[in-house]
Formats: sequence, C-alpha cells, structure tokens
Amino acid sequence: MLQKPRGTRDFLPEEMERRRIIEQRMRDTAKRWGYREVCTPTFETLELFTMRSGEGIIQEMYTFEDKGGRELALRPEVTAPVLRMYVNEGKVLPKPLRWCYFADCFRYERPQKGRYRQFWQFGIELIGADSAGAEAEVILAGYEILKNAGVQFSLHIGHLAPMRAMLAGLDANVAKTVMGLLDKRDFEGLAQCLGDLGHDELLASLTGLVQSRTIDEAFAICGDIPEWERIEETFAILDALDLPYTLNMGIVRGLDYYTGTVFEAFAENLGAENQIMGGGVYRLAHLFGGDDAASCGFAIGFDRVMVSLGEMALARPPVVAVLATAEARTRSFEVAGAFREAGICAELNLMDRGIGAQMKHAAKSSDFAIIIGERELAHGTVTLRNLQSGEQRECGVDEAIAGVKGVGAC
Repeated sequence: MLQKPRGTRDFLPEEMERRRIIEQRMRDTAKRWGYREVCTPTFETLELFTMRSGEGIIQEMYTFEDKGGRELALRPEVTAPVLRMYVNEGKVLPKPLRWCYFADCFRYERPQKGRYRQFWQFGIELIGADSAGAEAEVILAGYEILKNAGVQFSLHIGHLAPMRAMLAGLDANVAKTVMGLLDKRDFEGLAQCLGDLGHDELLASLTGLVQSRTIDEAFAICGDIPEWERIEETFAILDALDLPYTLNMGIVRGLDYYTGTVFEAFAENLGAENQIMGGGVYRLAHLFGGDDAASCGFAIGFDRVMVSLGEMALARPPVVAVLATAEARTRSFEVAGAFREAGICAELNLMDRGIGAQMKHAAKSSDFAIIIGERELAHGTVTLRNLQSGEQRECGVDEAIAGVKGVGAC
C-alpha cells in the first residue's frame, strides 16, 4: 500500500472544516485592516531564495531542474515571492500596498509535532510605508489576527538597532556566534565566548539589554543612537492602545534580514516549538531589481496555530439529512434543493435503505432529519426532526428551513 511522503499529512473532512474556519477568521480580520489577498506560484526560480539567504539554504529546500534546464524550487516561504511579485507587477500601484496571503510552503526538515515538510503560512506584507505608524499597524494587525483565531499567546517586540550598535566592532562571524548565544539566553556560554575573544566589556551591556523590560532601561544601556526617536514613536503608539506585549531587545534571529522593529508571538501550550508568528521591518525589493521600498510584515505558522487550538469546539453550520421512501425519492431531491438554495447543507439518502436505517445513519453525521413518507408526500409537507433533542413536527418546507436556521443561529 502506497503511503504519503514523510512530513506531509492527509486531512479528513472534520479537520479540513476546522482549518477552513480558522483560516477564514484570519482572512476576515486582515480584510478589516485593508489587506487584500494575493497568490504567488508554488514554485519559483531557485535564485529568488539563494539571492537573499545564500547557497546554504538549498539543503533545506525541495529543488529541481525543469525540462528546459532551469533551476526551480518549491517555495520555502512567501515573503520573497510576494516582493518579487511587487517588483514585477506592483511598483506602479498606489502605496502603501496592503497584501495578505495564505499558502503552503515546503522545506526539507526533520518532521516533528507542529513542523512538517509541507506546511501553511498566513501572512501580511505592508509595502511602501516607512513610518512608525506602519510598524505599529502591522504589529496590531498580527495581534488581532491571532486573538480572533482563538490562540492563547504572548507577544514580544524589540528593535535591532541597539544590538547592532553594540556589536558593530566585532567580526561578522564573531557577532553571529554572540547572537546565537543571546538567542538561546546562554549567558554562561556568552561570558566564556566574550572572554576568549577579549571582549569582556560587552558582557554586562549585552546581558542588560536582553533583560531590559522598558525602553528607558534599553536607552540607558545602549546610549544615544539615531533610531531612538523612531523607536519611541512606535512604542508610544502601541502603549497608547494598551497592547499587551513584552519588550524584548534580545530578538536577534534575522539580524541579517530585518532592519528595525522585530516581533514574535509564542503560543502558551506548545512547549519548545512554540513560536507561531515572526515578523518585522525589512527591505528586499531592491535585491530583485526593484526600488528600495520599506516593508513590514509577518508570517504565522498556521499548522502550529491548529495544534495550539487542539480540539477546541468550533461552531459549524447545521447539516440536514433528507430521508425518504422509494416513492418520495424525486420529492426528496426537490426538498434538498430548497434547503441548499437557502444556504443549508442537505444530504440525500443514496442507498437502498429503509427509513429506520436511514435515520440510524443520519444520527451519526447530521443535526436534523427531514422525513418524507407516504403521508408527507400526499400532504406536500415534511417532518422535521431535531436529532439532538428528538423533537419533531410536521410542517411545510419553508417552515422547516426557518426552523433549522433558527436553531443553527443559536
């Protein structure tokens, strides 16, 4: 028996319904902020990703050569394709551009809970606005999208300028090692590393910056840098709106990619692999032949969101099973059509079963049963039965539809 490829999943109808509900909540929230959905190809030229991340990323990607000898790759993320699309299609559009996406991505990694080789991302990109207001909007939109999805999470916000200023005198490879230790909060390893390199003077300031919990504390440690006014303005907006967050000047992942404000969100019930959102300010368009457009965005790990939500009950529209005798089969199609036209899911009996067997089957997957027997066929009525309460009554089709809608709305 053939099996699905490692790191991929099959989704049965119940899981797909849950995913679509949460996906739609995210889309609806983004839409209210003015973000309109875009879509890019599933595969792109390999260079699009190596240009930004270097040749080393190839080991983590699904790459292939097409019949014309072109090197292509399944997209490992969506930001680069969106910015490529901006350069190709969007440079002349009025700015700022508010775009969002929901797409599957592919990475050749070791599969584990919440991390797969085929996975989905929901994200937004704000292109062409270079202001504190733009940064604040993206952070606030990300917070609201996760909140409306039902996730319990904490939000961490920082800025890369203080860290960059403090590491400016170090060799690039040394700085990368230091950043890795800071990211892991390995202060003992950091002390040893800086000592071996003869930079003991940086230990107290770097540790203090990572542990600072107010802008004033960070200012006192880092000193005066050109970005402080912008930093203060961004955080002033967030504070005025009472956004719950933790200041984290130790966010260092993506230091070679992001250019300013950065933020991350962590689910409260996922253990070690708990980051569900990451984003910040960046500039990519010029790498792909475009202008140096300021951009800010984020990506949400949709699969981790679903794991975090677990088996949380999600409301779904009611399902109606239309049960009929052999004589009423044609009438059952007409009645089912009336329910569907009213926006209600209606399932017909397609097997040669008696009414009793039909009812037993309907009880496993439906909320209501519409019964059409000899009496109902003669009177032009139906019997509406609530399969949860057992209550039933004979009525017209329109009344039955109204009854189902009334209960479904509750």
